[in-house]
Amino acid sequence: MHDVCSFLVEDSGRLPAVSMPHLDHLMSAPRRLRREREVSFSGDEEGGAAPDRLYTAGDAEQAVGDAQLVVELC
Repeated sequence: MHDVCSFLVEDSGRLPAVSMPHLDHLMSAPRRLRREREVSFSGDEEGGAAPDRLYTAGDAEQAVGDAQLVVELC
């Protein structure tokens, strides 16, 4: 399982109070990463583009920033 959003909604009462204002972001980050997961590993097979041609340093920084926020809030 790569999408934890349903668990966040069901168990949001168990999260630290400081996390609650950020619940929308905590739910959107895993969804975005899940959508990109396969392409980030195998690239765009139809277009023939390798993963390193599809993503920028900014994409990587956003993914790392999202992960850091989740760790800090949970």
